[in-house]
Amino acid sequence: MLALVACSKGEQKQQAKPKPEQKPEPVEVKPPDVYAEARFEMVERTIVDRGIKDDRVIAAMKMTPRHEFVPPDIRGRAYDDSPLPIGFDLTISQPYIVAFMTEAVKVKAGDKVLEIGTGSGYQAAVLAMMGAKVYTIELHDELARRTKLVLQKLGFKNVSMKQGDGYFGWADAAPFDAIMITCATPEIPPPLLAQLKPGGRLIAPIGDDYSQELMVFTKTGDDLERQPLMEVRFGLMKGEINKPR
Repeated sequence: MLALVACSKGEQKQQAKPKPEQKPEPVEVKPPDVYAEARFEMVERTIVDRGIKDDRVIAAMKMTPRHEFVPPDIRGRAYDDSPLPIGFDLTISQPYIVAFMTEAVKVKAGDKVLEIGTGSGYQAAVLAMMGAKVYTIELHDELARRTKLVLQKLGFKNVSMKQGDGYFGWADAAPFDAIMITCATPEIPPPLLAQLKPGGRLIAPIGDDYSQELMVFTKTGDDLERQPLMEVRFGLMKGEINKPR
């Protein structure tokens, strides 16, 4: 009688080694935004209630931390609807004017926008929050260095900034869908008009130290349509614009 014996294959199964314990990724805990309530109230009370209707502008103003663009000793006033000093005898524009100019120039997500007069960087940040690709120029070298660091710290990667005379624009990045001039000029510098796309819009305070009117220009072929908006008060554009012609 034959006995059938089951035989093993002579292989020893190795027990799976336990996986090393994975440590959780450290979570960056951001401090609470103590200015959020003041910022939202400022937008509703001094921007929406005064007639700004573009939802994209309103949302961008609610997200942009204006307190980061003013000196630390006056951050408690960051959400007042007024211009504030930023040093170098310059100011950050009042929030309503920033919202008004942004709405008037009709910026859309994906637009390429040139800003002349970066100042604190607040206007550039609002444009970036709306999804625009922003190119901004500041004449004052020390202010330009400081503002560039602020924009970098806040992570505005879609803002390109350089120090220079805004009169000449940014030819390497042209043409632009929109151009914003945030200092008063007696006339629109010809290089900026040349860098504006057909159908593009340019907004600027036109005038001198005594009388200024905010105007929006639309490029239509070889013509330039202009629309007066309101009387304003901005610092004067400096540099090439002041040289005799």
